Amino acid sequence: MTDTFPRLLLDHAAQRPHAPALREKAFGLWQTLSWGELAALVQDLALGLAAAGLKRGEHIVVIGENRPRLYASMLAAQSLGAVPVPLYQDAAAAEFAFPLTNAEIAFAVVEDQEQVDKLLELRAQCPLLCHIWFDDPRGLRHYDEPGLASLDALAEQGRAAHASRPDFFAAEVAAGGAGDIAALFFTSGTTGNPKGVIHTHATLIDRARAGQRFDRLTPDEEVLAYLPPAWIGQNIFSFAQWLAVGYVVNCPESASTVSIDLKEIGPTYYFAPPRVFEGLLTTVMIRMEDAAAPKRWLFDRCMALARRVGTRLMDGERVGVLDRLAYALGDVLIYGPLRNTLGFSRVRVAYTAGEAIGPDLFSFYRAIGINLKQLYGSTETAVFVCLQPDREARADTVGVPIDGVEIKLADNGELLVRSPGLLKGYYKNDAATREALDAEGWFHTGDAGFLTPGGHLKIIDRAKDVGRLQGGAFDGAMFAPKYVENKLKFFPHIKEAVCFGDGRSSVCAFINIDFEAVGNWAERRNLSYAGYTDLAGRDAVYQLMLECVEKVNADLARDELLAGSQISRFLVLHKELDADDGELTRTRKVRRGAIAEKYGVLINALYDGKASQYIETQVKFEDGRTSLVAADLRIVEVKTFPAVNGAAA
Repeated sequence: MTDTFPRLLLDHAAQRPHAPALREKAFGLWQTLSWGELAALVQDLALGLAAAGLKRGEHIVVIGENRPRLYASMLAAQSLGAVPVPLYQDAAAAEFAFPLTNAEIAFAVVEDQEQVDKLLELRAQCPLLCHIWFDDPRGLRHYDEPGLASLDALAEQGRAAHASRPDFFAAEVAAGGAGDIAALFFTSGTTGNPKGVIHTHATLIDRARAGQRFDRLTPDEEVLAYLPPAWIGQNIFSFAQWLAVGYVVNCPESASTVSIDLKEIGPTYYFAPPRVFEGLLTTVMIRMEDAAAPKRWLFDRCMALARRVGTRLMDGERVGVLDRLAYALGDVLIYGPLRNTLGFSRVRVAYTAGEAIGPDLFSFYRAIGINLKQLYGSTETAVFVCLQPDREARADTVGVPIDGVEIKLADNGELLVRSPGLLKGYYKNDAATREALDAEGWFHTGDAGFLTPGGHLKIIDRAKDVGRLQGGAFDGAMFAPKYVENKLKFFPHIKEAVCFGDGRSSVCAFINIDFEAVGNWAERRNLSYAGYTDLAGRDAVYQLMLECVEKVNADLARDELLAGSQISRFLVLHKELDADDGELTRTRKVRRGAIAEKYGVLINALYDGKASQYIETQVKFEDGRTSLVAADLRIVEVKTFPAVNGAAA
């Protein structure tokens, strides 16, 4: 039976041992690991881990970028019945302390010197941590720490153990079951310590196969794994579905080479949060703004045609012969080369999730022939809850429930989900488990939404964040901060936004500019600047932000439910919100409580009617240094619009 991940691995190795399983780019060259070679490596590492004392049910931390030997280490641990715990590689050492102590970690597999240094720094706080193995030996030659060794040494130890225990690995894999715990994923922790989400082999494999059936995935797919493995979205696409389907996962050389590697691999199945698609499009638009006038003219003409015709063609609608011919010519001249430049020339299915995606951004990719769709899910639901069928992709919904999924709405509008992919529970947190999973097996997502007449799910916001205005022109109107923030972030010049308004008479906002996009915009207007803080405070930039905010307000005025969420005042922050400063999670979700506490003086200034507010903020750099960023932030009044047809009255 192929009901656990190690059994899926061994099945692929038996059926097609020479087929590629993983590729890794090293020193500019792609190295391939076949299914047979991967199975042998997993066996060696499993026997090495067993010899080091790892036992069934124990946890082992895995930290690093997407690397074949880190994937193999996870499979090796699962082969022994142990539980891998992936953590975010860009987290500061202090952020590892809670999961290490909470999960009682004694064993760790990490990528390189940076991760080794973080764990060594924590040893006094985490006395159980006795074994650390590293993949990349660079910089570690002269380290002499107890329990520190390379994965090469661990594999060698496993090969030696195999001689005396030739049947041990097979017996351990056979002893596992679908109901065993397969992984422990820690959530973002937006309001406190992160919670450990327990998933079994059965839950993860079931959702992986449901997604496979939905999009008819085959072993011929190519996937680029470049997002953090600790994020369940990446883990599902490049681990669970990889093993369920048997396609090839490609690991980039580094974060800086992803765009090049994307073009070289030409994935057929692609997954990214909206910010990645935004970044790619911003790069394209910057290049086009710097192009010669004839090329810009041709691009603009072709894109106007694509916006009118391309999405209709993608949705299978009838299009006139002349438009089809014109689009085909545009495909030769613009759309095809553009897909190739983006690395999407072979993409058959592309998904985005995690945040709402702007309608213009969504339509752009579909208009040029990329089958971009949305999905809805979470760590607790093993990702796949709702997916958009081909030809039914819309920017304002997240799809329909797929195989095995039931959804319903509670009286307060919260979305409830029941499926075979639900978490087993939260690790060492029975109270949180009881709160999230009711007696009838429904998972309370915490998201507020509704179903459209066509059966598609539309998400408004986190249920706990949905509030009401008190007083003012829109007294009693619904306030959904994330919904408004997403509308602001649809503009390429806005990177992040945080809105306030619950219990207040109006809505106010913090805005982060996109430094690259606004910087290019400023340079084309001969506007000089000396860094982020200087650029963010320029009059012209404030005017640009004001235009964006007023467009959002005009759009909200037509919204039956959320016309009252129009923004009355805003300021542009003097620094980028950053996970290292505790303002965002590692998945770039806003930590509302932390921001409200840290920038309370700015919030008060917004609501006290002040024209400006001075602030000093400490920032933390990657090397651990800190510095102060100070600025006198201007506060701008924004035009609001009467609700159309009495909306939000």
